[in-house]
Amino acid sequence: MKKTIALWAALTAAALLVTGCAAEEPRAAVPAGTTPPAAEPSAGHKAPQAAGGAAAAYRKWGLKPLAAPPAPPKVKPVVRKPGGPVPVISEIPTTEKIVFITIDDGAEKDPAFVRMMRDLKVPITMFLTDAAVRTDYGYFAPLVAQGHGLANHTLTHPNLRTLSPDAQRREICGQQKRLAERYGTTPRLFRPPYGNWNEATRTAAGTCGVDAIVLWRESMQIKNMQYQRGDRKLHPGDIVLAHFRGPSELKGRTMTEMTATMLRRIQEQGFTVARLEDYV
Repeated sequence: MKKTIALWAALTAAALLVTGCAAEEPRAAVPAGTTPPAAEPSAGHKAPQAAGGAAAAYRKWGLKPLAAPPAPPKVKPVVRKPGGPVPVISEIPTTEKIVFITIDDGAEKDPAFVRMMRDLKVPITMFLTDAAVRTDYGYFAPLVAQGHGLANHTLTHPNLRTLSPDAQRREICGQQKRLAERYGTTPRLFRPPYGNWNEATRTAAGTCGVDAIVLWRESMQIKNMQYQRGDRKLHPGDIVLAHFRGPSELKGRTMTEMTATMLRRIQEQGFTVARLEDYV
C-alpha cells in the first residue's frame, strides 16, 4: 500500500504547485460499513461564538476573528438544470465580499488541523482522492462531522483528458461510491485533477450524480496566493484552492501555518469565508 501511495506521489510531483500531496505512515482506517461520528451542525450554520470566545479561539492560532459571512441565499445561484449539462464553475456569482476555501487530495493528515477547524469554525470543502486518503480514512471523519463539505477528486488522481469516457466514469463514480461508503454521504461536487477536463468528463460526472464541476480562481502556495487574474486580487465569490500538505512540501511549515497564512491573506483584502455548499 505504501508503494502505491509513493508511486502516486511521484507521478504528481511535477505538478506540486497545483496538486501537491505526500504519503505518510497509516493509522487505523475506518472499517467499511462503519458509521462515522454523528454530524455536527453545518460549519456554515453554527451558532456564532461569543465575541470573547471567538477572539480567544483565533488568538490561539495567531489570528484575528474573521467577519461572519452573510446568510446564504434562499435560492442557490449555481444549480444544475434538469437534463442539462453539469455546470463548470471557478467562482460563485455574488456581490458579497466572500470567498470559498477548497482543500484537495488528502495525503497530509495533521491532527492539529482538525483542532484548528474545530476552533475557528471556518467552512471548507474537501476534495478527496482515494489513493491519498486510504492510508487513514478515519482522519477525515471528524472534519466531516464538523460539517465541512465532502467532495470528489477521483480515485487515483489521473489527468482525465488522457482517459477514455469509460475510464473517466470509473474514476469519478468509483470515488463517489467509496466516499459514500466511508462517510455516509454522497458528494455533489467534483474537481478534476490539475483542473483538466473535457466534455467526456462533464458527461461522466453527470452520470455519477455530480451537481457541479468546481475549479478555482486562486491557489494557496506556501506563503502567498497565486492569482489567475492580472490584478492579483480576490473578487467576490472566488473559489480558493489549497491542499492537504505538510512540512515536506511547505519548506518546513505545517498545514496549520499555511492555513493561518491563507486566512490572513483573505482577511487583509476585506473578505470572509462562506460555505460553498450553501451556494451550489
